[in-house]
Amino acid sequence: MGENVYDVIVIGAGPVGENVADRVVQGGLTAAVVERELVGGECSYWACMPTKALLRSTAALRAARQVPGAREAVSGELDVAAVLRRRDSFASQWKDDGQASWLSSAGIALYRGQGRISGERAVEVAAEDGTTTTLTARHAVVIATGTAALLPDIDGLREAAPWSSREAAAASEVPGRLAVIGGGVVASEMATAFAGLGSSVTVLARDGVLPLAEPFAGERVTVALREAGVEVRLGEEAVSVKRDGDGSVHITLATGESVEADEVLVAVGRTPNTQDIGLGAVGLTPGSWLAVDDTLRVVGPAGEPSADGWLYAAGDVNRRVLLTHQGKYQARAVGDVIVARAKGEAVHDEPWGRHAATADERAVPQVVFTEPEIASVGLTAAAAEAAGLRIRVVDHDLGAVAGSALHAEGYQGHARMVVDEDRKVIVGFTLVGPDVAELLHAATIAVVGEVPLDRLWHAVPAFPTVSEVWLRLLEAYGR
Repeated sequence: MGENVYDVIVIGAGPVGENVADRVVQGGLTAAVVERELVGGECSYWACMPTKALLRSTAALRAARQVPGAREAVSGELDVAAVLRRRDSFASQWKDDGQASWLSSAGIALYRGQGRISGERAVEVAAEDGTTTTLTARHAVVIATGTAALLPDIDGLREAAPWSSREAAAASEVPGRLAVIGGGVVASEMATAFAGLGSSVTVLARDGVLPLAEPFAGERVTVALREAGVEVRLGEEAVSVKRDGDGSVHITLATGESVEADEVLVAVGRTPNTQDIGLGAVGLTPGSWLAVDDTLRVVGPAGEPSADGWLYAAGDVNRRVLLTHQGKYQARAVGDVIVARAKGEAVHDEPWGRHAATADERAVPQVVFTEPEIASVGLTAAAAEAAGLRIRVVDHDLGAVAGSALHAEGYQGHARMVVDEDRKVIVGFTLVGPDVAELLHAATIAVVGEVPLDRLWHAVPAFPTVSEVWLRLLEAYGR
């Protein structure tokens, strides 16, 4: 029994679970992780890495064609087979040997199989060979099982064997015709990717394109998709789907019109992977999202810690922010707070404290790798107003900055900062344009650090870079 006792047990070995376990071990405790699929999780094999690999080659080719001199050197078209091979390499050929080896080198025990909470600080692991191992945690169990694609209740959809984000990310062939149901991040990125790879793409965006971003962001992506040959149908809703014997898919819309495709990708949201992890053993509802406090302890309806405080949830399953980097941020906080509590050390759970995931509410950075890229952090103008802040919105044409003109011929983009007028700090920032992703962290620091605008005047952007937009925004604010 003793060999199966650890200070902390983590269910889920994706990037969040890996980081929780690593942080715990670095803090001097022991840790085991339980994984039913591949060590490395969704991000490594079916999301962040392979999808960006699908997008990058087309983006690089587009960038070269936007610069005279480089444009003339481009003599061929995209090599789709080479793109897919590069994608395969970033997904490690869907093998997790390297990541499993890293766990071992970090001193983290790995148990393969379905992990289920079976009692107080106890986890049963059901392996594929039918054997069951019971693990016991001295201090904490952390749920880091992530999410899966949500399949909406559309007549015939399940029987039509649609693609989710997984099938899109791992596709071995590029379909001639691809229909995309949804208009969010996954839908927009995959529409961009497969259009670049040669598919004829139709997007059915019932709620618009990137509806949670600043309106100008979705508008610019919609224009760019259409310029790339994508049929973007705003406000359209699929009511039934049927796949014929020859493999073609027929999608009937609420208007009575139909869309024909070879594959249909459904990207309308996520659902938590909590259906089969033993939540009932601790009085929680299987399949539910897990509410947590700012130190990521699972809490009940009244906000009190569940399971006497030994149960934590980090990453997508707590529904705070469904982004890998934010989940890893939570993992660092939860790993450190478990160590602190285990050792009887002070817990710093005040806003911006070491053990509190404050940025989840105030400063979430995100990049959407469409054409153009969307980079944002903090609140949109609408969200800031809804939060009751007295704000001022400042906009600037990103294409009017000298560095942008050098970066690409005909550069088009936009920048917006949202200022809290009472505190004179930035609470939101959005950039739209080619290659704006690498500009985002400056805005993240400004929002997290609550840097006063008067001090930002002294942060001089180098000339001639696209970052000069900071000066232009501050000048516009000062007028």
